[in-house]
Parts: sequence; C-alpha cells; structure tokens
Amino acid sequence: METIFQLKDIVTPICEWYGKNHRSMPWRDAPSPYHVWVSEIMLQQTRIEAVKAYYAKFIERLPQIRDLAEISDEELLKLWEGLGYYSRVKNMKKAARLVMEKYDGALPDSYEELKKLPGIGNYTAGAVASIAYRVPAPAVDGNVLRVLMRYLNCEEDIMKMALRHKVERSIMAVIPGDKPGDFNQGIMELGETICIPNGMAKCEQCPIREKCQARIQDRVMELPVKTQKKARKIEKKTVFIPMQGSQVGICKRSDRGLLAGLWEFPWVEGNFTKKILEEYLQEQDISYENIQKLQPVKHIFSHVEWHMNGVYVELDAPAPALTFVTPAELRDAYALPSAFRSFVSVLED
Repeated sequence: METIFQLKDIVTPICEWYGKNHRSMPWRDAPSPYHVWVSEIMLQQTRIEAVKAYYAKFIERLPQIRDLAEISDEELLKLWEGLGYYSRVKNMKKAARLVMEKYDGALPDSYEELKKLPGIGNYTAGAVASIAYRVPAPAVDGNVLRVLMRYLNCEEDIMKMALRHKVERSIMAVIPGDKPGDFNQGIMELGETICIPNGMAKCEQCPIREKCQARIQDRVMELPVKTQKKARKIEKKTVFIPMQGSQVGICKRSDRGLLAGLWEFPWVEGNFTKKILEEYLQEQDISYENIQKLQPVKHIFSHVEWHMNGVYVELDAPAPALTFVTPAELRDAYALPSAFRSFVSVLED
C-alpha cells in the first residue's frame, strides 16, 4: 500500500473557511475552463494584484480559445509584455491550436488529457479540472506545500518531486467530490493570505490551527524545508539606446533561448568603456556625434542577473542593421522585455 499523508481532518474546515472568506477574482467570478487556464498561467511567478490588469487586457483581446490560436506571435508577445516567462504564452498558443484541432475548441475535462497539452503540467491541469470542471484532481503549488508541511510538521524537502507526488496522492485520497475546486483553492488561499511565506503565519485566523503540528510545536518559521537554489549567474552588459532624430533603434532577439522573439536595444557583453562603444559602432558601421552614459540598471531573472550600463547614442548617419521606431510605436506595438523597458524613460524626457 502506498504511503500518503493523512489529511482527512482538514477537508471540512478548509472548504467552509473558503466559502466564507475567499477573495473575489475575475477568473473566480467567471470560472470557465479558458479563464481558469489563462489566470493560472499568468499567476505563476506573479502576484495576484499585478495579474488582474494583464488578465483583463488579455481576455478583452482574446475572449475565446480560437482567438488565442489565431493571434500573431508579435501581437501575442506584446499582450504578454511585462509578465515575463514568454515561453509560457507561446505554449498557450500551441495548446490553443491543438484544442481547436483535436477537442473542437474546448479544453478537455480530463486531468490526464489536459496534461497532454503544451505547457500544462500537473498543477495547471489539476486547477482547470477541479475549479472549472469540478473533477477531483490535485493542484499542488508552493502555497499548498507550505500549508501542508506546516500542518504535518514535515521536514521533507519541498523541492523534491517525490514529495510533490506524495502530496498529490494524499490530496486525491481526501478531495471532496462535490467541492474539489473549493478545497484546492481553499488551501491555496490559506497559503496566500494566512500561512504566508515571509513573516510569521497568522495562525489565529487559520481554520486548521487546532491540529497544525508546526503551530503546536512552535516550528512555523522553520517550515517548509526547501533546498537553496544555486546563486544566480551575473552577466554584465552595455546597452545602447541609438537615436536617429526622434526615432530609436531596436533589433529582434533570436527565436531561441531567453526572451526569444522579443525586441531589444542593441547591447554587448561587458561594462561600458569608450573602447567597447567604439568597437561595437565600428563593427556595425555606425557613426555618432554624441553619447551620454545613463544610470546602471539591474534586472533579475530566475537563474541569472543582468547588470546593465546604458549609453544614449545620437547617430549622425543611418544604421541599416537596426529597426527605427518612434517612442510611441515602441510603447504600443513592439514587445520589449522588462529588462530593457528600464531604459525607455530616457526617450520620454
């Protein structure tokens, strides 16, 4: 018999608490499969309050799966601009096309079928199945793991996939057939609002506090146990803001790798020096009449940090390798990663 955690005592109090205390969200108020899917992808690595505006804009432009399947890559990336992790929205489009071809335009209601779609793993499949289709399926994210590891006083490493699978099996053993979405969202909501990750949990407000072993043994701040990630690699870059009259020069990134397919300002490796600038401009056959060094900018990705020195460059001749656009066009029509957005303010002065 497989080993699972004993969670039956948390089902009723969490469902009742969620029913009375859950926050209103656009995707909760209208929990169609498509709405739940879009929100869950957006909410990965992004705060709820920040997501609301992106979600509203996305659904207004792409109200149906068909719209997502048919939108151009350029416009889709622009729509996603600022959320980061652009491969996620690219996978969403791939999944939408597959849904149109194979499932008559409707996301499948099976947990296992959902997992066959690009970009949909166990968590997202469980969220869509349980919330939108009321199918008993686990949806285990960081909030769920934190709540349960504290409740159980469990010291297992939450970064281990074996533990995540054990938690999924444990939830499947107790998830209520009539309210699977309420149960899953209830644990998530607890983790987001009560059993918080930074600072002391608000145990006095928790519906499962009486049996929470971490609270009883005064170990809340010690759990969950999580293996520390490797230190992020630091990359130093010199970023050029090339101006030709009132237009700024940009170029498109490769279709592979980090930030694939997005637009960017031209840059070279290394901290700014006059030599780096001159070598780059000579290599690109660009001549200039004035330069101005800008304030340095740091941008953090999950695995790497970019330390960037910006240089404002006034050109005195065309630069054919670049695409020149107005600041308004850059703002409205070109998907520019947040890392480079930091330099846009100089165009608006």
